Formats: sequence, structure tokens, C-alpha cells
Amino acid sequence: MPELPEVEAVCRKLRTVEGARIAAARVFRCASATLPRRIAGRRIHRIERRGKHILIRLDSGFTLHTHLRMSGNLYSIPNHCLHPAAARVIVELHDGRGIILEDNRALARMEAVSSEKLDQRLARQLGPEPLSEQFTVDAFVATARAARQPAKIFLMDQRRVAGLGNIYAAEALFRARIGPCRVIQGISRVRLAKLHSAIVAILNDAVQSACIAYEAPGEFAEAEAFPLAVYDREGEPCWVCGRAIRRIPQRGRSTY
Repeated sequence: MPELPEVEAVCRKLRTVEGARIAAARVFRCASATLPRRIAGRRIHRIERRGKHILIRLDSGFTLHTHLRMSGNLYSIPNHCLHPAAARVIVELHDGRGIILEDNRALARMEAVSSEKLDQRLARQLGPEPLSEQFTVDAFVATARAARQPAKIFLMDQRRVAGLGNIYAAEALFRARIGPCRVIQGISRVRLAKLHSAIVAILNDAVQSACIAYEAPGEFAEAEAFPLAVYDREGEPCWVCGRAIRRIPQRGRSTY
């Protein structure tokens, strides 16, 4: 599933369509049948990201909200007529360009909703952005002190840290030298501060690597250009101690 860095890379590249006006939209799957009527004629004001959510802000108080789920991709093309076979939604722009929601598995979702209602919903569902000024050490420690979840599950809880997923949660815990099964509430402030720093540093590096990967043609994978220390390296030697990396299941996901 695309995590914060990959979704941020998608948003940055998609910002070339800011200011364009939507002429029409075609829905094949992954979106409501009412979407074309709601967005036709509206101008794209700006592209934002909230956690793993892509928010295309339109005029008149509407937002085109997209979640890529496990395998989706969102990008613009010079000619909306030349769309790929796996296009699930095609947003046609007045200048001939197109915004394509592509997903071979048809799991991604796109909706046109009231910006006010969407922002209220996301505020209830999502915690602070880990690359924002609101994500301070004090705020992170206070949230951890109120939770009894294992450290890895805590980090993947979108109500705690928005946008952090399986890959970068495992990498941050490894860099901070915290066992993924430890209850987050009992970890010292010093160690939590190291985890906070690891999250910020890893995500900043991963955003840059995702942007580089996204410049290449074709599909791109999560952490494609990011040097993973533990994730998906089961049985391989650790770069620090040389011992074999183990994989354990946590809430149906793999932890390394």
C-alpha cells in the first residue's frame, strides 16, 4: 500500500494541474456515478495531502478525495483520450489533459464531497502529520503515554500518526532500537524522542526517494529507491550486528 512518502510524491507531481478547469469525467469503477456531475465545470484550486489521502481542492467548496488503497496510482497525462486500459476514473480538463486514477485491482477510491464535511471527517480519523510543526516530541510522548498498544501497532494507527504505514514504521523502530512488540506506554521519554527523530528523518528521506522513483516511466513501488534496513529482508544479515533478520506477524501484517 502506498504510504505517506509515495502519496506525497503523487501529490507533488500532480500539482501541474492546479488552476485547470474540469470539463467532464468518466467513471468505470472506484468512484460514485454522481462524481462527473459534481465536478464538471469546477476549477482545481490546489492539491493537498492528509496522511495517505489525496485532496484535490476545487472551487465552490468541493474536494475530489482519493485514497489509493493497495495498488492505485493517480497522475496527469497530456491527452485524456490516450488513457491506459486500467483507468478507473478519467477526469478530462478543458486544455485536453487528463487526470487518471489507475488501478488494476480496482481497490482505490475517489469521491467528490463537501470540503467542510471531509475535513471534519479526516480530523476525527487522523492524528498529526509527522512532517508538520504539530508533530513535536512533547505531543508524541503524550500520545504514547495514553496508549497501551505494541509499538508497531501504535505507529500504524492513523489516529496516532497520520500516513505512517508498515514499511516505515518497521524502519523507524529499528533505527530507534525499539522492539516492535514493546508496549508503547512503557518506553522511556529518551527512547521515544529517538523514535520521533527516526520517524521524521526516515519519512523526509523516503519522500525524496519516492519523488525520484516517480519520475521514471511506468508504475513505481513503495520504498522503491529507499535503502531498507529491515523491511522485507527476512533471513538476510542485519547491517548493524550481522544476525539474521526475523519476520513476525502483527495484526495480520509482517513486522521485521
